[in-house]
Amino acid sequence: MSREKKLKFQVPYGMHDILPRDQKYFQEILKTVQTVAEFYGFRKIETPIVENAELFSKGTGSDTDIVEKEMYTFKTKGGDLLALRPEGTPPIVRAYIEHGMQSLTQPVKLWHWGPFFRHERPQAGRYRQFFQAGFEVLGERSSVIDAEIIQVFYSIFEELGFKNLVIEINSIGDSQCRPYYKKTLSSYFKSRQSSLCVDCRRRARENPLRVLDCKDEKCQRIIKSAPQIVDYLCPECHEYFKEVLEFLDDLGLPYQLNPYLVRGLDYYTKTVFEIFSTEPSNPDNASESGLVRHALAGGGRYDKLVKLLGGKDTPGCGGAMGIERIVEIMKGRKMKFKNGQRPKIFLAQLSKKAKRESLKLIEEFRKAKIPIAHSLSKDSLGAQMKIADRLGVKYVLIIGQKEVVEKEVLIRDMENGKQRSIENGRIVKEMKKKI
Repeated sequence: MSREKKLKFQVPYGMHDILPRDQKYFQEILKTVQTVAEFYGFRKIETPIVENAELFSKGTGSDTDIVEKEMYTFKTKGGDLLALRPEGTPPIVRAYIEHGMQSLTQPVKLWHWGPFFRHERPQAGRYRQFFQAGFEVLGERSSVIDAEIIQVFYSIFEELGFKNLVIEINSIGDSQCRPYYKKTLSSYFKSRQSSLCVDCRRRARENPLRVLDCKDEKCQRIIKSAPQIVDYLCPECHEYFKEVLEFLDDLGLPYQLNPYLVRGLDYYTKTVFEIFSTEPSNPDNASESGLVRHALAGGGRYDKLVKLLGGKDTPGCGGAMGIERIVEIMKGRKMKFKNGQRPKIFLAQLSKKAKRESLKLIEEFRKAKIPIAHSLSKDSLGAQMKIADRLGVKYVLIIGQKEVVEKEVLIRDMENGKQRSIENGRIVKEMKKKI
């Protein structure tokens, strides 16, 4: 079928609907994120999906791919240049400054969840509108915060059932040691300019660190022999990085040093990290397959960002995880999880008057916090019992004409088929005992 003959209105290219069948994954991830956030003392913050475009060109970096190629911008009727937020850290830092959070007890620990937008090439688990969850700690320079941020993400993935997790970590130094490394790196890439991709030839001139983030195969061959920043760290950054690794050792978290890990944003200083989940490329025959890595989260320290965006000199550290990518992995691996409390009771009704009684009874179960399934639109008992069978409930409550008149409810035990009647005023209390 040609595109012209398809439906007139479709979801915009690169975006997607989150259908009811996938909502359980999003809800499970959100519930896990919220539980872990509360345990570690993070408080939720929500910022607008639209911000001043300069917030990202200044904060994220004007020569990053996000700002140069992927950011959705538009002018308002008043002439303001706004952007759909492509990432979460600059808006949270803006809110931290704007609402005077520097005067609060430091550090300020915040988490967020919501949609973000990037005009990039769509692929599996990567969309132009996507959800992220993120954690930020502002107002503390200690290396223990870097370890805590990593621990938070690691805990979330463990709770969700991910196995074979590994942390890749590096230090990219600070304003004391990074300039000399960038100069050395620039010289290295200059002598190999003809072997770099078109984008990296420009990056090598403007910010050679950006070349290290390129995924192009021919650039990767050049990167593998490039000078490593860990050899150029100043004593302070070297000691700081050593402390972070010692904390990870104490926590028993598995990590690998990646000397070329820089992340794709300009505001990072010192620690940068990514968390991956690995699995055999051929699960049916692991001996004949390699390992496939799935990126789950990433982040790092950003001690200069608050000051750069107009606040006082304030350190920060954080990270984010892409939800759609995690959902795709969970679905692909057929990962199971507890999706709330499944109903053990089904309520069937057999007349218009029974529907009225059922509505009142459902509300009583809700107030008692007892899940109860039902299908009020069905009239046939057989159709309703099929639904109850499919749901695997333990009990079916039946209200017919007789039960309405006698103010009773019939309880059917689905395991042994036994039935008995009980006054409708006692049914909630009785079922609470049974389940």
